[in-house]
Amino acid sequence: MPLELFLDLYSQPCRSVYIFAKRNNIKFDFKKISLFGGEQYAEEFGKINMIRKAPAMRDVDFCLAESIAIMTYLSEKFQTPDHWYPADIHKRARVNEYLSWQHTAIRLQGAKVFWLRLLIPKMLGEEVPKEKMAAALEDLDGSLKLIEEKFLEEKPFIAGDEISLADLVAIVEIMQPVGSGLNVFEGRPKLSAWRDRVRAAIGPELFDETHQIVLNAQEWVNTMDGSTVQAYKPKILRLFM
Repeated sequence: MPLELFLDLYSQPCRSVYIFAKRNNIKFDFKKISLFGGEQYAEEFGKINMIRKAPAMRDVDFCLAESIAIMTYLSEKFQTPDHWYPADIHKRARVNEYLSWQHTAIRLQGAKVFWLRLLIPKMLGEEVPKEKMAAALEDLDGSLKLIEEKFLEEKPFIAGDEISLADLVAIVEIMQPVGSGLNVFEGRPKLSAWRDRVRAAIGPELFDETHQIVLNAQEWVNTMDGSTVQAYKPKILRLFM
């Protein structure tokens, strides 16, 4: 049985796993799952990941959840190039530092802006108060500045001269609000140059292919059946509003 990856490319963590596996020529069976369609709550998916989130992985009879756990597992099993998760203690510490920080910072803030600017008004039909949007944008701006000034400094990539898991996880999160029509790179030449280096390191074709789905979000949201999402409207509004 081949390695199976259960992914929804609207999801930032799913995109990071997809890019990592593709870039490293890891053969896998792409099991497409629709989070908006609620497929993570199906009985069969629960047998693979009882957390009910994507991404998820099944390697024969070994199942694993959480994108970072999956990518480090793949890195070690398939012995991917060292730069992704360096053996050097200081470089690995820099990768781990970013991965530890991002969960409660850019991960939440990029997703929040995406929901407030696009999904909540378009799919849920709720008007977002101006002060909520302003606060969300301010938080996002603060994290983007930290990425530039603390994590990148004057280095080409977060851990040094080569791309790592930290850069991959960072770029998929930063691209999420771009899908809502917000150009987060405008007026940020350092961040823009870093994005270009990450895109080149991943491969422009793979980078563009993977992000096309979220960059088209403003189009598909107008035609999408939001009935499943509506069922979780109170929870979504509590989370983001």
